[in-house]
Order: sequence, then C-alpha cells, then structure tokens
Amino acid sequence: MPCRDLYGYPLTTGPDAAAAYVRGLRDLLCLRTGAAENLAVSITLDPTFALGHAGLALLGHEMCVNVDIAARLQDAHLHAGRATERERSHVRAVTAHVTGDSRALVAHLEAYPRDALLLSTAVPTIAFAGVTEVPEEAWDIVERAVPAYGDDWWFGGMLAFVRQEQRRFDEAMELSCRSLAQEPGAGHSAHARAHAHYETGDHEAGLAWMDLWVTGDGAGVESTSHFSWHAALHELSLGDLDAVRRRYDAQLRPERGLGCRALVDTGSLLFRWALTPGASDVPTLDRVAAIAGRDTLERPATPFLAMHAAVTLLAIGDAAGLDRLHAWSRRHEHPTQRAVVAPLAAALALLHAGAASTAADELARLAAATWRLGGSDAQREILEETRIAALIRADRLEEARLLLDRRLDRRRSPRDERWRVSCAPTRSG
Repeated sequence: MPCRDLYGYPLTTGPDAAAAYVRGLRDLLCLRTGAAENLAVSITLDPTFALGHAGLALLGHEMCVNVDIAARLQDAHLHAGRATERERSHVRAVTAHVTGDSRALVAHLEAYPRDALLLSTAVPTIAFAGVTEVPEEAWDIVERAVPAYGDDWWFGGMLAFVRQEQRRFDEAMELSCRSLAQEPGAGHSAHARAHAHYETGDHEAGLAWMDLWVTGDGAGVESTSHFSWHAALHELSLGDLDAVRRRYDAQLRPERGLGCRALVDTGSLLFRWALTPGASDVPTLDRVAAIAGRDTLERPATPFLAMHAAVTLLAIGDAAGLDRLHAWSRRHEHPTQRAVVAPLAAALALLHAGAASTAADELARLAAATWRLGGSDAQREILEETRIAALIRADRLEEARLLLDRRLDRRRSPRDERWRVSCAPTRSG
C-alpha cells in the first residue's frame, strides 16, 4: 500500500519519511512550530523524496525559513521523475511560484484541489502571501475546493478567512468556531476568528479570547507574534497604550527571534503606535530594520513584504533606502512591484522630505490599488493611517476627519475617535 498525505494523495517515499512529511504538513496547517523541521527530517530519511525538497523550498521563499531554495528545487526536480504525476505537478507549481509565476499552481489546484499545502499557499493568510492580485480570484480558488473538503476542520478555517474578507462576519465566526471545536489548535481558524472580532469592532471580547487561546490551545502555534499583533491591535484600537507597551515588551520585541515577522508584526505595530494620539516613548524601528536586513528592505521578495519595508524605511528616516527600493521596484518583473510598490516608496520619500500634502495625494491615488499588495485589510490599513498622518501634517484636517469618519463607519475604535478629535481645527480669539 502506498504512503499517503493527510488528504489521501500518494507519496513516493518510504513510511518513515512519509510520516515525517505528514507531521510537517499538519504542523503547517495548524500553524504550529515544527513544520520545516519535519520536512527536513523527511528528506534526511529519504534524500530522493521530491515533495520534501519542494516543501522546504516553498517555506524558504514564503516564510523566511533558512534553507537553500535553489538547491532544494534542484533536488526536487532531480527526483520528481520517479514520483506520481500529482507530485511532479506539485514540484513544477512550486518552482514556477518561487520564480514569480503562479499560474501553474492555480492550474495544479484545478486538478488536485486536496493538495492542502498548495491551496494554503494560494490564499493570502497568516502563513502565505497568496498567488492572486484580485481578492475575488483567491476567493474563487477556495470556493471551487468546497466539494473536495466538506466539513474538514482545516478547510473550514480557510473558508472562514474568505468569509471575513467578504465581510460576511457571522458566517466567518460560525465556520471558525466549528473548526476550532474539531481541532482546538487550528491556527487558520483562530486567525479568521481574530479578524472577525477586529473588523466588527468587538475589541474587548476579541482580546479576551485571543489571550486565552494563545496561552491554551494555541500555545504551540508558530506565528505567535502575529496573534500577539492581533491582540495589540485590539489594545491600540481601544486606546490602551499602556497595554500596547506591555504587549510589546512581553511578546513582540524584535529580539525574540521573530525572523521576517519582526518586520510584518513588530514593525507595523510600532509604526501605527507612533501615529496614535497621545503616544510617547514609542520604541524605534531601528532594531526591526537591522533584523530584516538590507536585502529584505530594499529588494523584498513579495509586494506584501515591500509594503512593510517601505514604512519601516520611512520610520527610520532612511531616504536613501526608500530611493533604492523605488528604483529596484520600478525595474521589477512583477507588475505589482512596478505599479504599486514603486509609487508607494516614492510617496513615502516625499513624506520624509517634508512634502506631506503631495505625499497624501500620492497615497490617495494608490488607495484603490493597495489590495494588490496582499495581506489582509487590517494589515493594509497601515497605508491609510499613513495618509491620515500626512493630511494632518499638511494641515488638511477636514480631509483627515473624513477618512477617520469612514473608518468609524466600518467599526468602533476609541483610538480613531480620539484621533478625529485631535485633528479638529483650533479656534482663536
């Protein structure tokens, strides 16, 4: 009997290597620590196991795991000839995706919808940046897979994340809670629930639930910093800056070995914290920038990382870095790097140079295209908040208030209410 993965697809390897691969896949689907380590064990036990090599290359590309991506892809191709057609298709899809073309991955999922690793890769979530620039296209990939998964706990979390992006928050909450009832440590489901709480302004309940989950059923989660970021975002929205500081000190300091999540989670929190009315003694992003490194800041692998790199360069006052990011992204093969990242870097360079009004206008022109950067609405809000700050700096207070009113129409936020008051025109006489 052939070895099989979690969803029944044959694996061309021996039982021990297959067991290690399945453990790694389950860890990844739960967002637990150990995914990369178990995949590495699988190819140690069987150096000819193509999917183990391809999986490690994918994690290196998407999650900053310290592996030799080129070598792993080379070995995956070397050994794929002895594998099944599904495994060969998987290797081809990973290779194309890593080099910037995800069409093969999308086509692979049409034929093999239960390839959970690549389905997870296709959708922008906590683990992966996604493969489409149009949210509806990512939603369609998940919707087409519904018949293949039924009531599966992991897929329920993926569908819940789609539902919250569609602003169907009641359904997202129901799906995520049902999934967590089956698998209490289901990281994707917890993530979808976290977004549903935030997007509906349910900050107190969302914060209380998140703190309980991270220290209980989710204690083994790999991306602890991102869940801590979600908790801190509730605290920031409530205007509880003392709680934000405690959260940062205990869970989000960049020295905690967060890897590229130091840029995405810690960096974005510090940036948004510093913009908050009444904030003082906010730690700088210098350490975040040092951990990210020049390559990530000036030549980011994905548009999503590029967004965080740009705001980090602005925060540390690195005009030369913004110029280099702008020049590099203008020449990039990826259309989003050229069409969105390059003008974003240019707009933030203007803001750094003191041209706040022009920067605000440039950010307004980009607003309709920022969804192309990937990530979630909650993450991309950092650019909306930068635009508000630029408008206030340019003394265009009425426009800043209108933006804040729109945000408050979406959800309750004491922080935004205070921000709105802070940009009210002063009266003289």
